[in-house]
Amino acid sequence: MSGHVFSQQFNELINKLNSIKTMPAVDPIIQLSVEASSVPVLSWLSAQTLYPRIYWHGRDKVEEVAAIGACKDFFYEEQIDDERLANVYHSQRGKANNQDIRYYGGLAFDRTVECWQDFGRARFVLPRIEIRRNGNKIRILVNLNFDDNDQVAECNAAIADIQQVQKPKPLMPPNKLSLMGRSDLPNYPRWKELVEQVTQNNFNQTTPKVVLSRQTQLEVNSSIDPWTVLACWQGRNPNSFQFGFQFSPNRAFISCSPERLYLRRQQELYTEALAGTTVRGLSQEEDEQLANQLLEDSKNSHENQLVREHIVDSLEPLSQYVGAEEMPKIFKLTHIQHLHRAIRAQLKPGIDDFDLLRALHPTPAVGGLPRNSALSFIRQREGYARGWYAGACGYLNSYETEFSVAIRSALIEPRRINLFAGAGIVAGSDPDAEWQELENKLATILAILIDF
Repeated sequence: MSGHVFSQQFNELINKLNSIKTMPAVDPIIQLSVEASSVPVLSWLSAQTLYPRIYWHGRDKVEEVAAIGACKDFFYEEQIDDERLANVYHSQRGKANNQDIRYYGGLAFDRTVECWQDFGRARFVLPRIEIRRNGNKIRILVNLNFDDNDQVAECNAAIADIQQVQKPKPLMPPNKLSLMGRSDLPNYPRWKELVEQVTQNNFNQTTPKVVLSRQTQLEVNSSIDPWTVLACWQGRNPNSFQFGFQFSPNRAFISCSPERLYLRRQQELYTEALAGTTVRGLSQEEDEQLANQLLEDSKNSHENQLVREHIVDSLEPLSQYVGAEEMPKIFKLTHIQHLHRAIRAQLKPGIDDFDLLRALHPTPAVGGLPRNSALSFIRQREGYARGWYAGACGYLNSYETEFSVAIRSALIEPRRINLFAGAGIVAGSDPDAEWQELENKLATILAILIDF
């Protein structure tokens, strides 16, 4: 590893690993840490050959994380109940004196149906190696799992993983791809049919909102590096969550999502109602005019209010206090702007992250209301498996947990890109306008990828 950008730090970590092989283990999960100077984190991640490869950059921009390998992997491919899923949380809570132990991963939108290969219905990984950047400071972390593995063997496995670390390579802007074919599921005639079914008076009275979505599958002429695409995407949508999961060389899920599911710091919870959409203007004056029209639009305001009410109602049994903004504000992205209300709660003692995930996911902003009847409609009629699109992606930690709703996302496969977009269908929704909203939501990523 001579000449490697982190060679000194990784040699120091190898020395630590050799020295603790024969020491009595204090905890089942051990984390080693060294500091280093900053490097471009995504460039480092893109160069690595160890899987999984994981990236996380929160919307508040304080911290950026790249992680590789796994020393503990909870992979739920078959149907999974909440009790089994909570094992992820309870296996790490209280075991680690070091508050930095994090499990990165996600839940599918609908855990009752079959999901994507590699991703499963839920998957959470304690990485082998993490690079965490705060400003110009880098921490390199190595995680050890003495819970399931012999101590000497685990230290040797960690050393072998460190020795596979590659030098970072510059990330070049992605070459524009030639589009060989495009298919939409559902296609427009089917979409029109579905919107008309949801807005029918009899159905709408019992299920006032269904979020219908579409998978746009692009066949392209060459392979795609997901991390190059994500780097370009995040440059165009800086005020989003940016994350990616690649569990094998063949499949990567990346997202630049504006939406927070929740942030929990001890018993403080922060979440939001993000629903109602319009485009950005070509001038500042037009932009403000469109924003004001969105604020005054009864259909979009009603949609946002439904989401706000549902989240507050879901949190009240778990909380000592819940507060939500009465009036929506505008949340601006590159091509579109949304209605947004902030929501804050003080959780009751004993409430954990899986109580929160059960209560909040999937939100009415990606599923609908009431949840069960909206999900049943989506499951039976939409025509494709959403997988982790509109699922919950983020990390679990005993002190702090954060999840984003995985909208504005892409599943990248060899010579194929699967893009996803959804629209909230309520009384008065117009199929043409909602189809155009899907196109608006794909505009940023399509402009990066395709040579039209």
